[in-house]
Amino acid sequence: MKKIIMALFFSALLISGCTEETNTATTSETNTIQGIAASSKETATKYDISDFEEYELQDIIDGDTIRIKYNGSSEKVRLLLIDAPETNHETLGEQPFGPEAKEFLKQLLAGQDSVYVEFDVTYRDKYKRLLAYIYTKEGISVQEQLLKSGLVRVAYIYDPNTKHVDWFKSIQKTAQHNAIGIWSIEDYVTNRGYDKEVYYAAVNDENKSTVEEDRLNMSENDASCKIKGNINSKGNKIYHMPGQRDFENTVAEEMFCTEEDAKDAGFVPAKQ
Repeated sequence: MKKIIMALFFSALLISGCTEETNTATTSETNTIQGIAASSKETATKYDISDFEEYELQDIIDGDTIRIKYNGSSEKVRLLLIDAPETNHETLGEQPFGPEAKEFLKQLLAGQDSVYVEFDVTYRDKYKRLLAYIYTKEGISVQEQLLKSGLVRVAYIYDPNTKHVDWFKSIQKTAQHNAIGIWSIEDYVTNRGYDKEVYYAAVNDENKSTVEEDRLNMSENDASCKIKGNINSKGNKIYHMPGQRDFENTVAEEMFCTEEDAKDAGFVPAKQ
């Protein structure tokens, strides 16, 4: 099974392995994403944006939508050819990696009071949102970095707005191969979007495997390490040797192989 908790994403990347849904990334996840976004900025290819229009950046709505001031009006811009997991959808709710995608985009555009906009053939979708490719002032492609980090999929490929589809698919292919982000959970990404049930089933399986592995490791340790370390109601750390009174009834917080190990961990011997 592919590793969870942002497998390569938070070791090279993110998975938030908790099953409780939240609308924001945790502090630790945010710090990790900040680091990844900073690294992305440093290593990203810088493109020529001299032919693109510059517009005031007003807000980051989610991982694939921003708001800009366009011709005097505040307008939503749907990033062309990509789809991020939802953060607060009216029917789908929050999807795994949605908050992370939004946070990554927020960090990627941190300090930017404007963005450069590249339009394709048509400018708007059926919801009247603007459709565009977005770049930072330094010429970094926002779509490229989101795809590289495994936080979005290539989607909504509709003629005639397909200018960069081959480019984006090649980036996605690498993220898939490296199993990062949304690609770290097999079958989480579907042709229709994202399957939360698959994600949480994978997380639960991984958690069960970890618990079982810990149990087996403890059993192996118990076979050779028989000294029980217990913390009593007063917070005192006491270790109990086999054969001592109440040894069998003592619940061990830790097991030790030698008395020296127990003492090094701050435990003192039980009274005979």
